[in-house]
Amino acid sequence: MIQRDVMEYDVLVVGAGPAGLACAIRLKQLDPARTVCVLEKAAAVGGHALSGAVMEPGPLDALWPEWRTQQPGICVPVQRDEFRLLTAQRSLPLWVPPQLRNHGNLIVSLSQLTPLLAQHAESLGVDVLPGFAAAAPVYGADGRVAGVRVGDMGLKADGNPGSDFTAGPEIRATTTVVAEGCRGSLAKVLIGQFALAEGRSPQTFALGFKELWQLPKGRGETGLVQHCLGWPLDAASYGGSFVYHLGDDRAYVGYVVGLDYEDPRLSPFEAFQQFKHHPSVRALLDGAELQAAGARTIAAGGWQSMPRLDMPGAVLIGDAAGTLNFAKIKGVHQAIRCGSLAAEHLVATGSTAGFDARWRESEGGTELRRVRNIKPGFRRGLWLGLANAALETATGGVLPWTLANHDNAPLKRLDEFDSPDRQWQGRDLPPRDRLASVFFAQTSHDEKQPVHLRVAEADLCGTRCTAEYGNPCTRFCPAGVYEMVDDGAGGRRLQVNAANCVHCKACDIKDPYGVITWTTPEGGSGPNYANL
Repeated sequence: MIQRDVMEYDVLVVGAGPAGLACAIRLKQLDPARTVCVLEKAAAVGGHALSGAVMEPGPLDALWPEWRTQQPGICVPVQRDEFRLLTAQRSLPLWVPPQLRNHGNLIVSLSQLTPLLAQHAESLGVDVLPGFAAAAPVYGADGRVAGVRVGDMGLKADGNPGSDFTAGPEIRATTTVVAEGCRGSLAKVLIGQFALAEGRSPQTFALGFKELWQLPKGRGETGLVQHCLGWPLDAASYGGSFVYHLGDDRAYVGYVVGLDYEDPRLSPFEAFQQFKHHPSVRALLDGAELQAAGARTIAAGGWQSMPRLDMPGAVLIGDAAGTLNFAKIKGVHQAIRCGSLAAEHLVATGSTAGFDARWRESEGGTELRRVRNIKPGFRRGLWLGLANAALETATGGVLPWTLANHDNAPLKRLDEFDSPDRQWQGRDLPPRDRLASVFFAQTSHDEKQPVHLRVAEADLCGTRCTAEYGNPCTRFCPAGVYEMVDDGAGGRRLQVNAANCVHCKACDIKDPYGVITWTTPEGGSGPNYANL
């Protein structure tokens, strides 16, 4: 039996994103004597942090007003908004809805902001431990969550200890705060264990891509925020783009595809690349240099899809709880709000009980309730979705009904779906393929470690899945992790290129059979998002 060290704290926070760090900071502000630890699976805080990210600064100003004197290198006030509809050749201006008006907001780099928050947390006495991946929950004798077990280091590919094996410690705490981000592996286990999603609408997700580009001199417009919908997706598939202009002729270029699409032949990565070749975008990127790239999933269900946020011994916060406002395409301010409120609740009550109700009654919960029907309105297509969004906006979200979300595995079989002609074209802007994109994500995994992407029924990949869906994992994964290769006997088998993984979790969500499970690799593995 493996002997494990045990570390004990009053509060353990899993995830050094904006929610987790806000919670740790607020705890120390309210109760300096309380011992607080923050675990982060990336090798350095910010390494796995990825968001658009236009941030409403109010919640951060309230938490830590002095942050503006130490603001990150990328922190650009928004000057102007555009909202457009794309056809294959044209870009048509639309009225900018209130949710997409960004006066007073800031374009930031989350991978730069979170290290500043971590430094501030440490100055208050928080132990911030990067490179520690929470592999599994730990329970007390009474069934309460009592902390986590950190993943082992130095395992060989077959799962046996290697010569440099180090057993992961148990980190125990009176209260565990789960702030892993979207589709966290720990949160997934706990939501199932405590039936936290019972009676809630299914969570719905999207896959977001983001790149940093250096534009030719004079081509950028500092502070311009552009959002587009329409082409290259068809009207039945939800998605849209963003271009955020930074200083020094740099720009964030990104694309979001709803993972509730039905077309088994759709490749979200290719949709993003096609968007960049639209005439209006190609004119911006011609002669520009790609500097960084990344991808991650987004919990888009909002109010009706949030699981219960409290359980015995633990709470869910931030993107792990589904607090992102998808109508605004913003989650950072909500994550900070939720983390801060969790700290205030724990200090005021000494218990996790009641946090779900407290969040729903708070400013952050009210914000989500007002826009609860906008995302599910797009289930019937782009045009009805826009009409419904206009109605919800005009009425301030007070209509008496709440539309249900649907889950993210409604892929039609190949013989059930006629894929539309998307008018996609040849392309030459980088990256040339998904492996090249992985290079720009600077992802790194020791290939000697066990594969962290578990496929429960790999045999069906070369038989049933090939026939029914055409192996969609080879298309929805943005990093080329899943590949069908010759099996040496005249057939095909699945090869999992786990070293490519950028930890987006799309496979754990979109696999039509539900046989892929994303688990944490060795701590420190994964992408390194320096300026995204």
